[in-house]
Amino acid sequence: MSAAPETPPSPSRPTVTEREARQVAEAAREQDWRKPSFAKELFLGRFRLDLIHPHPLPADEDAQRGEEFLAKLRDFCETKIDGALIEREARIPDEVVTGLKELGAFGMKIDTKYGGLGLTQVYYNKALALVGSASPAIGALLSAHQSIGVPQPLKIFGTREQKETFLPRCARTDISAFLLTEPDVGSDPARLATTAVPDGDDYVLDGVKLWTTNGVVADLLVVMARVPRSEGHRGGITAFVVEASSEGVTVENRNAFMGLRGLENGVTRFHRVRVPASHRIGEEGQGLKIALTTLNTGRLSLPAMCVGAGKWCLKIAREWSAAREQWGKPVALHEAVGSKIAFIAATTFALEAVVDLSSQMADEDRNDIRIEAALAKLYGSEMAWLMADELVQIRGGRGFETAESLQARGERAVPAEQMLRDLRINRIFEGSTEIMHLLIAREAVDAHLSVAGDLIDPEKSLSDKARAGANAGVFYAKWLPRLVAGPGQLPGTFGEFKHGVDLSLHLRYVERTARKLARSTFYAMSRWQGRMETKQGFLGRIVDIGAELFAMSAACVRAELLRSRGDHGREAYQLADAFCRQSRVRVEELFGRLWSNTDDLDRKVVKGVLSGTYAWLEEGVVDPSGDGPWIADATPGPSTRENVHRPIR
Repeated sequence: MSAAPETPPSPSRPTVTEREARQVAEAAREQDWRKPSFAKELFLGRFRLDLIHPHPLPADEDAQRGEEFLAKLRDFCETKIDGALIEREARIPDEVVTGLKELGAFGMKIDTKYGGLGLTQVYYNKALALVGSASPAIGALLSAHQSIGVPQPLKIFGTREQKETFLPRCARTDISAFLLTEPDVGSDPARLATTAVPDGDDYVLDGVKLWTTNGVVADLLVVMARVPRSEGHRGGITAFVVEASSEGVTVENRNAFMGLRGLENGVTRFHRVRVPASHRIGEEGQGLKIALTTLNTGRLSLPAMCVGAGKWCLKIAREWSAAREQWGKPVALHEAVGSKIAFIAATTFALEAVVDLSSQMADEDRNDIRIEAALAKLYGSEMAWLMADELVQIRGGRGFETAESLQARGERAVPAEQMLRDLRINRIFEGSTEIMHLLIAREAVDAHLSVAGDLIDPEKSLSDKARAGANAGVFYAKWLPRLVAGPGQLPGTFGEFKHGVDLSLHLRYVERTARKLARSTFYAMSRWQGRMETKQGFLGRIVDIGAELFAMSAACVRAELLRSRGDHGREAYQLADAFCRQSRVRVEELFGRLWSNTDDLDRKVVKGVLSGTYAWLEEGVVDPSGDGPWIADATPGPSTRENVHRPIR
């Protein structure tokens, strides 16, 4: 083994064009569709109900193992977790973390042969919803450890030796974290600056990572770093398992946020950190693909906790609005409040339907769920935030007051404002809403780009465009006529969803609307061609319509499942009906905004803001912000800060 270089590699940050950045992201994206996808078909105007109905179910042994663990976890949550204490002290007590390790909660998704519990995705998500309701910070701890930390990428891409070395540790003793973001790199990984320079049988890491969830207490890290291209090394962004205790690893700061106060999230610096080549996950240059593939199912953990939040919001809304009276009757019976409660109830039902359906499809592995999981994350994070906001409004002044203050003056300590703060990050975590819109939109138009992409690519030759035109002609000659009519126009279609309450009419609406959505997408591509990717407002609305249609489909399928099992079927049908009617109002509004909006005017205003044209509008206030750069210096080098790394043993 040779010695580390005397000087660190060049700290220069990669300079990339917009096109190069897109190429990096495109190269990391899964290119093939080897399995069917309900959501992909939906965006193409094809309503494949057969892919989700009858609702798939877990095997009996999986359900039994999952239910047994949930019972133990519920007891632990009720007796060992003090959410108010975690909020007050901004830290999860070490004994709670230790107890969760002993319970096996850190190995929920790890195979039993490595010491884990081997839970299905369905029961893993139910466990996260349960523990997240006790403390969202603990939910984030467990999720970051298993959904994007060491266990998941090793499960998919790890070697047998790596699995045997690291998975038993992750199952019982070690906490893991995932490190991609840097101070100047967020959703544009092409500019990643952390380097991993080959040196003998090792790589030498240098760089700074920001917002490393679990990083303060982690024992093992998944680190994304750029390997320079050289003889024998293809280079590119690459994933590594790094021991957090390695020489040269420094946790320089424990970050604090508006919510999730118990989150152990930090800034991590690497200075000449030696990592054995045997700790590299996959091949050089596969790092982003590994990250994105990991997130295909890893994203489901976040909406699972949003389901838990919705259930809690419903419970508090029900209890409070029945007890609180105004003008001679409970506030729930006033329409202004009642509509909010109906929204919370219906949306919680639909969101649970989306998560359970997506999770069970992930377990069965018959369908490609990359779009479904992304839609679940997008929809869950947005709707949970709205539900929590409505709960605060229902609670009035008490919703704005902290639980500690409520308790101090003799009332029930309801942490509604904390729930709102804790949920806010979900619209940013694991891909912001804006990024999710673009990611899903890219997948939604994949079929079009596959046949007509060269037509709208300005760098393609005339001969390439001619071939693309011929291929596109064949594709659209078959596809477009199918968007004119379908089973959604026949009154008796989906009649098996009519039991007292008629859900068949909503499924017919989904079928008709999916075709309308596909026609709108095609028209937009014909109109804007190569400029389509700049129409982010339009693409976001297309995706939001698809999310609503997916949620409506899942809600109806879940209601029928519960009815067929004699499990609150009548009530489930009522909730599904209410949700679909609410959703249809939102869908129609979104369709209206596809073509009637202020997008063009907004762009002009933005240019004026950036040029200082409207700077006069900012007069009359003072800025309480402190001094300092907008983005912290992340130049590689030795740390000058105290190491606040705090492993829990």
